Amino acid sequence: MDTPTLPVLERIASALERLSPPPATLEGVDTADAFVWLPERGRLLPVPHVAHVPVDLLRGVDLQRKILIENTEHFARGLPANNAMLWGARGMGKSSLVKGAHALANQVNGKPCTPGKGAIALIEIQREDLATLPLLLSLLRENPRRFILFCDDLSFEKEDRDYKALKSVLDGGIAGRPENVLFYATSNRRHLMPRDMIENERATAINPSEATEEKVSLSDRFGIWLGFYACEQDTFADMVQSYARERNLPIADADLMARANEWAITRGSRSGRVAFQFIEDLTAELAEH
Repeated sequence: MDTPTLPVLERIASALERLSPPPATLEGVDTADAFVWLPERGRLLPVPHVAHVPVDLLRGVDLQRKILIENTEHFARGLPANNAMLWGARGMGKSSLVKGAHALANQVNGKPCTPGKGAIALIEIQREDLATLPLLLSLLRENPRRFILFCDDLSFEKEDRDYKALKSVLDGGIAGRPENVLFYATSNRRHLMPRDMIENERATAINPSEATEEKVSLSDRFGIWLGFYACEQDTFADMVQSYARERNLPIADADLMARANEWAITRGSRSGRVAFQFIEDLTAELAEH
């Protein structure tokens, strides 16, 4: 090879090294108790403060709260625990319950632990990054900490095959699911896929029943399956009044509920999210007077 060619090849090799993604690492995993997985960088981004509604302010989900908190605390103590799917009506506290259960499991004598010292680290993974789950699990498997992987608003559309990667992870594959990892997900769909997608698989498959089972069985990989339903008027009133009491808002209950109901009508629904948004607006309004 001509000597003048070598510098050119070296520059090309150097450029390719710069373009290639960095090796994945868990560097900094002991600096916080919540992270966002960034697969393109092979890193966990620390989240110092997790935004969520305190679990004791969630209304209409008493049974769901009890089950998920107990499961999370079992996991924190090194006891057997299940992957969990929280599905159902929008704005009813699914995401807040996951975050709140994680926060409670990391408390020491009723107070938040020192950052990075919690028994469980919460790692949020985006729906579009599910294909990188095997890489993330390979990093977490040998780490002494315990981890909950959290995917918010999980669902799959037509021609989407990432559900197979998720199902393999939930099953554990040949290596088995790491003992120190759980998977929590929220979804507005009971079976994670639109009905027409399941029906289409049934119509075009050689064995329709097997095709349907392939889709529905993904939900079966979650040992805990918690449904959330649209709230009744009494539950909505309880939500609004609880938020108002927590903030010590100077307003009579009758006026509070009249305004809350008007707010709900303009939004076209009643839910915990609608109640919280109303209280946010009302808090700002009352602060101006």
